[in-house]
Amino acid sequence: MNAEYVLTLSCPDRPGVVAAVSGLLARSGCNITESQQFGDQNAERFFMRVQFRAPLPHDELAAAFATLAPEFGMEFKLRDLSVKPRVLIMVSRFGHCLNDLLYRVRSGLLDIEIVAVASNHPDLRPLTQSYGIDYHHLPVTPGAKPRQEAEILALIEHYQVELVVLARYMQVLSSELCEKLAGRAINIHHSFLPSFKGAKPYHQAHDRGVKLIGATAHYVTSDLDEGPIIEQEVARVNHSHSPEDLVAIGRDVECVALARAVKWHAEQRVLLDGHKTIVFPR
Repeated sequence: MNAEYVLTLSCPDRPGVVAAVSGLLARSGCNITESQQFGDQNAERFFMRVQFRAPLPHDELAAAFATLAPEFGMEFKLRDLSVKPRVLIMVSRFGHCLNDLLYRVRSGLLDIEIVAVASNHPDLRPLTQSYGIDYHHLPVTPGAKPRQEAEILALIEHYQVELVVLARYMQVLSSELCEKLAGRAINIHHSFLPSFKGAKPYHQAHDRGVKLIGATAHYVTSDLDEGPIIEQEVARVNHSHSPEDLVAIGRDVECVALARAVKWHAEQRVLLDGHKTIVFPR
C-alpha cells in the first residue's frame, strides 16, 4: 500500500519549478492528490505544497529531492503523514485552550500526539491526567527562570517534541529559548495587543466600546507577540455585552484560532516567508 506524503518547498521564483517537482514525482510512480503554490512577487520567492501517494520509502524520496534542490536553490521538507507530530502543550491557569486541544485530539479532529503538558502552576493536572497524559509542574520563581527553561528543553528532548504550543502560557520566553524553538512554537493571544496592554484587556475593550474582539495564533519569536501570524479569528460584539461576556466570547475565539493554527502546522500547510507566513488551507 502506498504511503502518503507532504512536500513543502520554497525557492527563488523562476520558471520550471512546478514541472521539475511534478516530473520527479511522476518518474517515481507517485500520485499527486493535492497541490498548491504561490509566488511572492515582492520577495521574488516561490512556495509550494504537494500532497501525494508514493510506493517509495521516505529516505529514498528525500534523497531524490535533495538531488533536485540545488538546481533551484530549493529549501524543502518531506513528511510522512502517517507519523503524527509530537506536541508539548504549555499552560498556566487558563484551561480553555488546553481542554479544546485535548478534546479535538481524542475526537480525531486534530491529527497530533500530545505527549506531555507543562505548566508553571499545578491547577490543570487533573484535566491533563484524565486524558492519560503526563503533566509537569515547572514553577517559575525569582531568579530561577533559566533553570525552569532548561527543564523545558529537557522535556522537549525527552519526549522528542516537534511542536510546542503555548495554550495561554502566561510567561515570556527568553530570547535564547525563542531562538531554539524558531518555527516550531505557536502562541495564542487576544488581538487587542498592542491597543489594550496589561491586565484585563477585555475589560479595557469593553470600556472603549469595541465592536469586534479577536485572537491571533502566531509563531513565537523574541519580539513579544509579534511573530509571523498563522491564523486570526474575530467575533462581533455590541453594547449589550458585559465584560464577562467578552471574556467568554474571547476564550471561544482563542480556541478556534489556536486549533486551526496547530492543525495547519501539523498538516504542513504553513510556510515561513520572512516575517509572515504562507498558509495553504484545505
